Parts: sequence; structure tokens; C-alpha cells
Amino acid sequence: EPCVAALARVERTDFLSPVCIGEVANVSAEITYTSRHSVEVQVNVMSENILTGAKKVTNKATLWYVPLSLKNVNKVLEVPPIQYTRKEQEDEGKKRYEEQKLDRLETKQRNGDLIFPVINPEPHTVGYSQSSLIHLVGPSDCTLLGFVHGGVTMKLMDEVAGIVAARHCKTNIVTASVDAINFHEKIKKGSVITISGRMTFTSNKSMEIEVFVDADPFVDEPRERYRAVSAFFTYVSLSKEGKPLPVPQLLTETEDEKRRFEEGKGRYLQTKAKRQAQMQQAARQ
Repeated sequence: EPCVAALARVERTDFLSPVCIGEVANVSAEITYTSRHSVEVQVNVMSENILTGAKKVTNKATLWYVPLSLKNVNKVLEVPPIQYTRKEQEDEGKKRYEEQKLDRLETKQRNGDLIFPVINPEPHTVGYSQSSLIHLVGPSDCTLLGFVHGGVTMKLMDEVAGIVAARHCKTNIVTASVDAINFHEKIKKGSVITISGRMTFTSNKSMEIEVFVDADPFVDEPRERYRAVSAFFTYVSLSKEGKPLPVPQLLTETEDEKRRFEEGKGRYLQTKAKRQAQMQQAARQ
């Protein structure tokens, strides 16, 4: 049956190196696992300086897609299984699938959160830097089936997260990583989407920003506003010379803010431990 691949989730993405103006970006992708109703795709981005020939890996990401019927976009189709060269590849892929599935369920449980404006907030508080952007979904934002491209949503989320980071530290900022973007529901052409961001955690050199997208599909088929996408972005503060700067400590005021700070700290420490383990493993090889 004819189908279209809908982006369901982007795993943690680390921006290892910037791509500069004039460089050529080479994007490669490979299917690494299939479940009954989803496909895991590993993507690598490499940049090349065409003057010097120097190449570098700039980004690595894991994306999950689900096939939707062209006749009925609410119908998820079955995925033909791929052939693995080793049994370990299938076992490792299944483990990643179960982990992301569990994380998606946990994220959905947090999706009742809302961001409300704060009157005269103090600097470096959550309310001081929180930001929102409202966007009317037009034809140029959508696929041929009339639903928003995942990349369009990600760009808007990154813009809002960048505004939050810049408001907090008042310096140049850059995206360091994105922690699992979950696409919970499709967004239809004609919807008005609200992209909201707030600071959840700061370390000495980084900021974690929670961003979510709410959709109001009031043009064709009126329904209640719903949470369509959610993610955590990590930013770093830079000097004019591009050197890392210390990040002002986030001042938490409410119990919810303190809870989110501790949850963010847990994610930060977990990521730091994984990175150290990967470096140790690479050093032994």
C-alpha cells in the first residue's frame, strides 16, 4: 500500500562542529532497525572545505519514522523487516526501540504543562527568559498531504530556545545539543501553533531549555488545543571570539521550577557520564 514516512522522534543530537559558509555538507543516512510499525534511521553530516579539502563530522542523529497510508493518514502501516548482518545488530536495535518507546510514554505524561506570562520578573529567573512564538501554518510549511514538515517545527523550536538562552545570559549563544524531540501528533495546514520555551537547568557552562509546541487546528476541523511536539535543547554561552563563557545560575522560585531543575540536573549528569564512558571506550580501542 502506498505510504508516507512521518517523523515521530529525533533522538539526542550533538552538534559536534559548526558548518561554515562556503563549505559543502554531505548527509548520509542508513536504516539500522525496523519494528513492526517504525523505522530507525541513522544520519551523519560531514562538512568539507572545498578550498583545503579538510573534512569533519559535524552532526550525528538517530531519527524514528512511522509509515502512514496515503489513503488514510491516520492509519499506521506495517514495516517490511530488514536483514541484519549480525544477530547483535537486531538485539541492540530492539533495545534502542524499547528505550525510546518508554521515554515517549514518560514525555506524554508531562505534556499537561503550560507556560504563563510573569509580571516584572527578576533577571535570571525562569519567568525572565521564557518566550513564546505564534505561527500560522501555511502551504510552504507542509508536505503534499498538508501536514507540517518535522524540520519546520524543529527550526521554530530552535529559534525559541535560542531567544530564551540569549535573554538569560545576554551573550552570543549556540545550540550544543538537542535531547530527544518527540512528535506526539500531526499538525495540519491552517493550524495556529504556539512554540513555548523556558529555562529548566543551568550548569557552569550550559543551559537546558524545555520547548513544546501546542496546536490550534481551528480552520478545517475545530478541536481543543493539543500538545504536538516537545523537546529539550542545550545551549552554551560564547564570547565575541567564540570562547565558552560561564552561564549565570538559574534562580528557581516555585516548587515546580525546583523540581524541573533537579530533573534537568539528572539528565545533565547522565549525559556527562555517557560521554565520559564513550571517551574511555574510544581511548581503549
